[in-house]
Amino acid sequence: MKSEQRTKDRHVKIFDTTLRDGQQCPGAGMDFEHNLEYARLACALRVDVLEAGFPSASNMDFEIVRTICEEVATMEYKPVIAGLCQLREEQVIRTIESLQPLVAFGKARLHTYVPVDPELMPASLGKLADDKNRIIADLYRLTKMAVEAGMEVQFSPEGYSRMKGNFDFTTELIRAAIQAGATVINCPDTIGGASVFEGEEYFVRKMVQHEAIMRSEFPDNDVTWSVHCHNDFGLAVQNSLNGVVDGPASQIEGCINGIGERAGNAALEQCIMIVKHFSEASGNENPYFTTVATEKLQEISDFVSQHMLPRQPHWPVSGDNAAKHSSGGHTNAILKNPMAYQPFDPKEIGKNISFLFGPLSGGNHAKSIIEDFGYVCEESEKAEIAQHIKNQFPLRRKGITDDELFGAYVKYRQPMNVDSIEYSKQTDRSQVKLHGRFFDEVGVIEEDNAGRDSALAAVKNAIEKRFGKFQILSHRSHSDGAGIDACSISEIYITDEHNMQFKGDGSDHDIEISAIKALIDAVNRAYVHRHFSAKPQPVGVTGVKEAQSKPLSVA
Repeated sequence: MKSEQRTKDRHVKIFDTTLRDGQQCPGAGMDFEHNLEYARLACALRVDVLEAGFPSASNMDFEIVRTICEEVATMEYKPVIAGLCQLREEQVIRTIESLQPLVAFGKARLHTYVPVDPELMPASLGKLADDKNRIIADLYRLTKMAVEAGMEVQFSPEGYSRMKGNFDFTTELIRAAIQAGATVINCPDTIGGASVFEGEEYFVRKMVQHEAIMRSEFPDNDVTWSVHCHNDFGLAVQNSLNGVVDGPASQIEGCINGIGERAGNAALEQCIMIVKHFSEASGNENPYFTTVATEKLQEISDFVSQHMLPRQPHWPVSGDNAAKHSSGGHTNAILKNPMAYQPFDPKEIGKNISFLFGPLSGGNHAKSIIEDFGYVCEESEKAEIAQHIKNQFPLRRKGITDDELFGAYVKYRQPMNVDSIEYSKQTDRSQVKLHGRFFDEVGVIEEDNAGRDSALAAVKNAIEKRFGKFQILSHRSHSDGAGIDACSISEIYITDEHNMQFKGDGSDHDIEISAIKALIDAVNRAYVHRHFSAKPQPVGVTGVKEAQSKPLSVA
């Protein structure tokens, strides 16, 4: 869509209150540095407004908002930074001070509110709830104070969706705010109880009425109408979009990942992507649009999940499972056409399609992962390999990782599959018996080694007769606990004739046997790499890497 076709009233501004309303959610608070880090991510996302906090709540909150303003003042892209305060003079003054660094750029917004819900007013305001004229006068006076201090002012009649008989009082408040210079009127569904089923009482219809009144009274004022919806009935996103499509709203307020008080706020990433895909990309002559850098959505969503509240795996748009597949049928289709089972390309938000191998996965899925590791999986064997992998994890109904899958693939290919190990040592000789499959032999393989070397040396001799020469670079063993029941954990690095390095692991109550198991594991990996690698270069995550110029020290 050509830019000249985008009119101002179709631009849906994104007001991010993750640092304010989001942190009011129990358990979601962050320290000073993480607040600043989130602000940087929000700026990279190019939100229109970032509500940085409640600066009058504490000295720490003041410093957070003030520091964010100072940092944003140095940035090329500067969102409007908002600070919330109650309708109290001392809080208004404190908020103005915190936002001062952005006044010269016209990017400082004071956001104040007063309840209009008949149930909320006395609970919040006490006796003042009965003096509506004073509330109106205070709003006018304090709004004017903030405007004269260089602030852009946003006013929110708190509990707007439950104003009931207070429509006229709410009208007078909005009128007073606009008369005093407020340019943003936010109409919140504070308790998250709004629904289109309310009919004429639905808050969006009230917004339409209020916007018409104010437009007739202030035809020359450029007023932005905003929605701030909570998710108590799971309707926050829908109510927010209704405020835009069916109402006068051109600003949506919410939090990344939908965090916030009680059941949370509207999820901004969902609102943004819905606007993008159902309006921007719809072919409409004059679509709604945002100016958000959607490719940054996954990064900021992951940040919130890590540092504020964990995100559900099946969370829409940015959840871990939103672009992850396990079903064999889905996997087969997606490998041919990535969009076969995706409503939008995950790359739009900075995410990639991924697969989780599980009980319903098939040969194509296994083949794809194995080939991503750089190894061979022929069409004729993919089904057998997939079944072998499933047999290794019969109880893992929730799936296995790619590394676990590759480990099972190595077991499928490995030449040595030893069931038990016996060894004995004398003064000048050690003897080993290996029971199982040993390259092309099945049964009991015996090997002697003359000298004072350990049984490990005897196993090395037996392997070299079939595999070729290799060098043990490093051998380390440690106990996994204390007492006679502790296991020895061994780790061995070897290098082959091509200077490729392979790591093997083993564990056993006997330290000698744990070392032998580690050696067998390392050679198995070397063998699989030698015979089944599709790429000559090393693949580090498989236990393969280039040998260092200086051998690792031997423990």
